Amino acid sequence: MAMDGSEIERRIKAAIPDAKVEIRDLAGDGDHWAATVVSESFRGKSRVQQHKLVYDALQGDMGGALHALALQTNVPD
Repeated sequence: MAMDGSEIERRIKAAIPDAKVEIRDLAGDGDHWAATVVSESFRGKSRVQQHKLVYDALQGDMGGALHALALQTNVPD
């Protein structure tokens, strides 16, 4: 069963409380998502480390309930 956008957002915000999260359904099929996550907790971390924080928040569901996620991470301006 696919994961919906609100669940993706909920999990990210639970793990990264200060995160501003924008979720988009890329294909209209509920299986291909894009997420933009902005958090102060990313400051000083490499892009790989930032992405790992987000993937960890998804609790191992990447490739399973969450088929595809295009991820963009940033620190606040």
